[in-house]
Amino acid sequence: MKFKDKNAIFCALDTKDTDLAISFIKSIKDYIDGVKIGMEAFYSMGLEGYLRIQDLNLPIFLDLKLHDIPNTVNSAIKSLLPLNPYMLNVHVSGGGEMLRSAKQAIEDSYGEKPLLVGVTILTSMNEDSFKEQGLQLNIETQVVNLSKLAVKNGLNGVVCSPHEAKKVKDECGKDFLTIVPGIRPESFQSQDQKRIMTPKEAVNNGADILIIGRPLTKAKDPITAAKEIRKSIENNDH
Repeated sequence: MKFKDKNAIFCALDTKDTDLAISFIKSIKDYIDGVKIGMEAFYSMGLEGYLRIQDLNLPIFLDLKLHDIPNTVNSAIKSLLPLNPYMLNVHVSGGGEMLRSAKQAIEDSYGEKPLLVGVTILTSMNEDSFKEQGLQLNIETQVVNLSKLAVKNGLNGVVCSPHEAKKVKDECGKDFLTIVPGIRPESFQSQDQKRIMTPKEAVNNGADILIIGRPLTKAKDPITAAKEIRKSIENNDH
């Protein structure tokens, strides 16, 4: 499934109710480019719910953040491929061998192959939570290091915060995708996200695909919210 891979909006579903998710996506479908189904939604709605959402004919980013020994990740991806997601992800911190094994699972498959992207550092983390783990590098340096590891092992892009997107592009090339959560319109509270930007700021800073959840799903008027986000990045298209 093809769509523009620049300035794209994927709505992050954070509901456990399939009917609610479907009616919500139908209401804003004209203003988004895809849907992100994460662990909460996937584990709650199951395969039946996933397939019903797939029937809406929007690209699906299946955000399960796979992270295990290489053989297990390879087998897990092969199990997910029949679902025909547009994009899958793994944790880059699983290491080069795991990344190659994940990529190989996709290369060995028949039919349309999903994009494979790597999670760098979760946007809920900041420098304090980094130090808590005993890590000496700053976040931006580590995100760039992980992005280089991802591109070296054949991944199509990384998930990073909007703050690191430009640096990732500079180091890994303009065709290396940046998938960016932590997007908060000016009127919306940051909540548990730490490294955030507005949609316009994120696009200016190199974000290709914006992952937007609560600013849409918790909006009093989701259609207006989606229109405003779309307008803010399209007026900024470059």
